[in-house]
Amino acid sequence: METHYRWLLKRGSLAIGRRPLLMGIVNVTPDSFSDGGRYLDTETAVRHGVALVRDGADLLDIGGESTRPGAEPVPVEEELARVLPVLRQLRDAVDVPLSIDTYKAEVARQAIAAGADIVNDVTGLTGDPEMIDIARRSGAGLVVMHMQGTPQTMQDNPTYDDVVTDIDRFFEERLATLDRAGIDREHVVLDPGIGFGKRLEHNLDLLAGLRRFTRHQRPLCLGVSRKGFINRVLGQEGWVEQGVTGTVGVLLFALSQGTVQIARVHDVKAVRNAVTMFLGLEERCRKNDGT
Repeated sequence: METHYRWLLKRGSLAIGRRPLLMGIVNVTPDSFSDGGRYLDTETAVRHGVALVRDGADLLDIGGESTRPGAEPVPVEEELARVLPVLRQLRDAVDVPLSIDTYKAEVARQAIAAGADIVNDVTGLTGDPEMIDIARRSGAGLVVMHMQGTPQTMQDNPTYDDVVTDIDRFFEERLATLDRAGIDREHVVLDPGIGFGKRLEHNLDLLAGLRRFTRHQRPLCLGVSRKGFINRVLGQEGWVEQGVTGTVGVLLFALSQGTVQIARVHDVKAVRNAVTMFLGLEERCRKNDGT
């Protein structure tokens, strides 16, 4: 596989080529927007994570606090009680990198000690003043996401001068800050935060403008799985069918533009099958064209 990027993690690294890595979602929460409560029990969450890897997940993202619009914050102790048992058991059960989805430095610290290789922070490492130090000292991989506001306020009245330019500047500032903190850029993945403090038109403009962010020469992570904007575009309700097929459509568009290197998804098998078909046909076209 031709390597386009290297992503340095707590343990080892991931080579990322044309095929995007699939980050399977394990929500250990009672209130996540599409599967809240389904995997709150530790054993159920672990079985789900194992099944996602069997379906083709390249890494798993474990979260103990919902960040859906309007979600209430979870105390550190409760978040740790949800995620640590799952992390420890998954560390023994699967041979893929594990990510902790948190913006709290103490949760990140203990999760890394329990086996997490990556910190996925929806605040872009701005929500907790200790997070950058935890990241530097641990050597964890980082997903630096953009969010306007907080989960409680982000959809109240999100506004931008120009959403692509504004988030591009955010990425530039975050990378410079992490550079000054002594964090190698190869630890960093960027996520524009689809649905996090964005209206429908912001989400669509971001997806159409993702190429702007490639100038930072770091992988892009897209979290569009089952997001509400998909159903609004389709004029339908419910994620069970429409959200899955719409998710696939968005990710294949981004893949065609070369603007997705990590896809954070609920439905790993469906996305993997679609990506496999897309890349197989793309390769056949190149062979037929002699390029």
